[in-house]
Amino acid sequence: MGKPMHNTPMLDQLESGPWPSFVTGIKRLATDEGKPYQGMMVDLLGQLEHSYETKKGYWKGGTVGVIGYGGGVIPRFSEVAKNYPESKEFHTLRIMPPPGMHYDTKLLRDFCDVWERHGSGLIALHGQSGDIMLQGTTTDNIQPCFDELNEMGFDMGGAGPAVRTGMSCVGAARCEQSCANEQKVLRMLVNTYIDDMHRPALPYKFKFKVSGCPNDCMNSITRADMAVIGTWRDDMKVDQTEVKAFVAEKGRKYVIDSVVSRCPTNALSLNDDDSLEVDNKSCVRCMHCINVMTKALSPGDDKGVTILMGGKRTLKIGDLMGTVIVPFMKLDTEDDYEKLNEIAGNTIDFFAENALEHERTGEMIERIGLVNFIEGIGIEVDPNMISQPRQSSYVRMDDWDEEAQKWQDRKAA
Repeated sequence: MGKPMHNTPMLDQLESGPWPSFVTGIKRLATDEGKPYQGMMVDLLGQLEHSYETKKGYWKGGTVGVIGYGGGVIPRFSEVAKNYPESKEFHTLRIMPPPGMHYDTKLLRDFCDVWERHGSGLIALHGQSGDIMLQGTTTDNIQPCFDELNEMGFDMGGAGPAVRTGMSCVGAARCEQSCANEQKVLRMLVNTYIDDMHRPALPYKFKFKVSGCPNDCMNSITRADMAVIGTWRDDMKVDQTEVKAFVAEKGRKYVIDSVVSRCPTNALSLNDDDSLEVDNKSCVRCMHCINVMTKALSPGDDKGVTILMGGKRTLKIGDLMGTVIVPFMKLDTEDDYEKLNEIAGNTIDFFAENALEHERTGEMIERIGLVNFIEGIGIEVDPNMISQPRQSSYVRMDDWDEEAQKWQDRKAA
């Protein structure tokens, strides 16, 4: 007989709706008799029910880690351990996934086996940070668990005021829109700045995210202190034969309503002969038309990356999208990759020296000004360095008074 379940009427209600509930998953683990984690999950449910009743959280932090590392473990100690002794420690290990998050089924089974031996059996693939989140283990089990995962080739992820676990999309491995070797970029950045990940010494977190095309499947523009996004700078490729086949299948009205009229810069027009005309100078690479007409339209051949800095969720100030720091950069040679790596290193160093405690890169840029930031990381000023597209026109202002007077004269007439 395993440990008996606590009475959890409030948690039970969370299973009554039409959507899957996390409570069901935890209950399954809590009724898994014969497993070492069964009692831990029973008391976890009991403590959670207690929190719902009192409207208070009872987890507190501490210092827990593995030998030689300063981060990667999120410690949780229960303040009501007297009532729920088997969940008195419920630490989380953050494990770095492979770039593009590639696994085979054997690897996933091995992961589950390790975590069943040393933890709660509860795994999240993947957290907002991109980590493999192994949730729920004791202090004594952290080191042996990590040792086994390390033997499998995995390393601890980032936590605390450090470089965090990076993320890259699946990219060219599965996606024909890829404009860069996103997994090579991420592997290079992680390998170079691994000490800053394992030994937290920054004012606050710093995140890399790499997306292979402007679809930005990693949400890097809103989530990453340094976002690397694949793009192209020549004309979008158009296969007119496929365009006409698409129009014949879907109809002109569908193409006009769902593709042409949805271009944010009116860069598309459908000709009378059902060919598509593209004003490439107005194209902002939003990817909508390419996503809809995947056979007919594709990225250009002159591919590279755009680098943005300062994306983040709400903290000291509201949500920020990344500001364009390098509008376009080729990644054809090892020298190009080294230049990208140097930009990352200069940014981390500048952030470490100039950011306030608990301040993200985007907030630092807002506080000290973009000019000071780009000078500090050694980047030349470029008029395409913008944080809000289409709201920063860089028009000439020396003749505004004359133009305003012409408008006033016309109005008076």
